[in-house]
Formats: sequence, structure tokens, C-alpha cells
Amino acid sequence: MIEMLQYGFMQRAFITGILLAVIAPLIGITIVLKRMSMIGDALSHASLAGVALGLLLGINPILGAMGICLFAALGVEAIRRKIPRYSEMAISIIMSTGIGLAGILSGFVKNGTNFNSFLFGSIISISKDELKIVCVISVLVLLCVLLLYKELFYIGFDENAARISGVPVKTINFIFTLLTALTVSIASRTVGTLIVSSMLVIPIACGMQVGRSYKAVMIIGVITALVTTVIGLTLSYYVGLKPGGTIVLLEVACFLILALISRYTK
Repeated sequence: MIEMLQYGFMQRAFITGILLAVIAPLIGITIVLKRMSMIGDALSHASLAGVALGLLLGINPILGAMGICLFAALGVEAIRRKIPRYSEMAISIIMSTGIGLAGILSGFVKNGTNFNSFLFGSIISISKDELKIVCVISVLVLLCVLLLYKELFYIGFDENAARISGVPVKTINFIFTLLTALTVSIASRTVGTLIVSSMLVIPIACGMQVGRSYKAVMIIGVITALVTTVIGLTLSYYVGLKPGGTIVLLEVACFLILALISRYTK
């Protein structure tokens, strides 16, 4: 373990992975409660278009992904308000749009290797500048979640009841949408666009197997993400496995184990 951490790229990978393991479940619990588990997939696919755009314009692909993710997230929220009875359609529309744009723009990208690295992630190749972006976004997400803890709790369970209780639902939803977009954009770089939603959803699914309260589910989700991230990165270094896929499969394994424990302890 000490030998592994002597390398700068592994230090950056662990810092990035740990930060993401903390903020992803904090965002994920509200996503799950709002029945929007697939929004991670929609935004991550839209982020591919931002990656391609960034490569074409000669800017950092993460910045391109962030810009498109923010735009796509606002699009999801706008469509949900337009057709509230069929709000799940918003996710499909944005996902289809993102895939279409990514398909077209990727055809103009000369460096296909850089673009393809975003499909399954490349956490061990995080640069110092990208690490700074991850740190800033992580601090922002943590502060917002701590300050808006009760409001996010209310809108997660029942937006109508939250509105009656005086919660500014539109404002909170707007802030939450932006936080989700930012989280997905940096997660796309680390674990990959094809599996980013797993980082948002599976740790919370683990927490729901044994947790009996909102706070317990959230804490267990964060612990699950942290443990699987550390183990996944360690295995990726010593065994040569892909970090993103390894972390996700470890999370799935945790879910299955906790589901069995929950079943036989009731």
C-alpha cells in the first residue's frame, strides 16, 4: 500500500476516488428518492458530447463535459415541469440528444484515444489541474448538501408536502440539478460515462438493505462507496484491472451480500 502511494498518479487517483465516493451517494440518495435513478446515465451520455466539444475546441474535456452536463440537467428539469405526469420522458429525451450529439461530434475528433478514455473512465490519469476541479466541485457539493440537508430530504420524499411546508421547491430543485450535473461530469472522467450512474445509485441501494433511516442509508452508502473505491484502486494497481469497472463490480457484490444479510436477519 505504501509503495503504491509513492507515485503521484496513484495519490491523485485516491484523492479523486475518495472525494467522489463521498459526494456521489450524497447526491444519489435524493436521486433515488425522486425516482430519477437513470438521470446519471442521461447526463453522463450528454457529457460525452461535451468531451468531444472540448477536444474540438482545444479546451479541457472536463470543462466541456461540465458545460454540456449543466445544460442537459436544466433541460431535464424544464421538460419535467412541462409534462409532470410523464416526467421520466425527460431523461430519455436528454439521453437520446446527448448520444446523438456525441456521435456526430466524435466523428470530428482526431484523437480518438482521449475520447474513448471517457467511456470507461481513467482515474489513474487524472492531472493536477483536473484534481483541482474535482476538489472545488466536491467542496461545493458538500457545503450545499450540509446547508440544504432538510430541504433535500423533503423534496426527495414528497415535493407537494415540501411546497406546503414552505420549502422553495423550484429553487432547491434547480440547485440540486446543478449539483448533480457537476458530480456526473467529474465522475464521467473517473469511472466512465457508461457506468457513472452506478456510483450514484448502487451505494444507496446498499444502504437501503440495512439502514432504517434517511441518515443511516446515506452514511452506509458513503461507507460502501469509500471501501469499494479504496479496494478497487488497490486491485487496479496490483492486479492490473480497470479501476472504474472494478469499483462498480465491488459495489454490486456489496449490494448482493447486504441483500442476503437483510433477508436472513429479518
